[in-house]
Amino acid sequence: MPPSPHETRFAVVGNPGNRRVAMFTDAALAAGVPPPRVLAWHGVLTDGAAFRPGETVRIDSPGEDEEVEWLLRGATDPTRVEGTARWYARFTEAVRGIAAAADAAGATLLDDPGELAVLFDKRLCHGVLERAGVPVPPSPTSGPQAPPVRGWDDVRAALGSPGLRRAFVKLAHGSSASGVLAVETAGPGRVRATTSVERTEDGRLFNSLRVRRYETEAEVAAIVDRLAPDGLHIERWLPKASQGKRVADLRIVVVGGRATHAVVRTSRSPMTNLHLGGVRGDLAAAREAAEASGVAWSEVLGIAERAAECFPDTLCVGVDLLPGQRWRRFAVGEVNAFGDLLPRLTGLTGSGAEGLDTYAAQVAAVVRGQARRGSRTARDERKGAPPECR
Repeated sequence: MPPSPHETRFAVVGNPGNRRVAMFTDAALAAGVPPPRVLAWHGVLTDGAAFRPGETVRIDSPGEDEEVEWLLRGATDPTRVEGTARWYARFTEAVRGIAAAADAAGATLLDDPGELAVLFDKRLCHGVLERAGVPVPPSPTSGPQAPPVRGWDDVRAALGSPGLRRAFVKLAHGSSASGVLAVETAGPGRVRATTSVERTEDGRLFNSLRVRRYETEAEVAAIVDRLAPDGLHIERWLPKASQGKRVADLRIVVVGGRATHAVVRTSRSPMTNLHLGGVRGDLAAAREAAEASGVAWSEVLGIAERAAECFPDTLCVGVDLLPGQRWRRFAVGEVNAFGDLLPRLTGLTGSGAEGLDTYAAQVAAVVRGQARRGSRTARDERKGAPPECR
């Protein structure tokens, strides 16, 4: 029998004062749940975590804190692009420690450490989705057996493969479009990359809020060579649908296996991230366009849910869904462990999260007993998911 709201006790590993922690706390209080006990990422990274019996543990993003960023990545400037491999190693180590502490205390974890390790490696995540039959863009770096990308020469060779003259080159452990290059080739020496990466005269790379273009192969090669030691993922640049003369995609939040929230993101650049000039589009118009092309809206949401099924021990994921031209086909671009930051967005009709934001939907799922995440037997109990996703 699921606990009542008053019996639910959350512990959140996050950055105190961060908007994510604040919104989750507000959602808990609105549901009649006691305020979560917040464990600061800084303290967890330096001294470890300690939980109490019966707590439900949520791991939140360690982002937007310069000291935490330094502990994870070793960069004094949070806008620097390099260092993601170090970030990944330290983050996954910390998550394993959190899981061990939760298990020792008899607490329930909402985010599985093994699944987080896959979600934060685009190569591994792409491979898991592909093996499960979830539609994804073709990629030569998909899965653990794919050869590593050692630099521009490897990228240039991949771009010579059929269908890869236009491709996205991504940091394997990047987020928020950091280090992403949308690369186009048109014959020997003709290369162009669209990216938010700013390169200084001495070769250092910084994240910028302005999307720019590099028009020469030498410039693009210099950026790729600098990023390659952190690990790179390459995937075909699929032509996307448009809305209002802007390219469009979908962020769909899946909570407890069910698609609860969706937003259209539109942009004049290949990157639709809202902090890079993307704006929210018209969801109703997107649904109408898909259905006019013969794709049921339930099928669109179902693709996101199938992607989430591959991570059954993680309560909530944000799925980036790429609509093909004229909204006829859909593919999963990425699955985000911390993809729930969508302020003022309420649940989809029929989702069970009507009137709730993404955080309130997660609180409600825990209270209703839908959050079996963290259980050692949860994978065995799930039925209907592809074997690769169990």
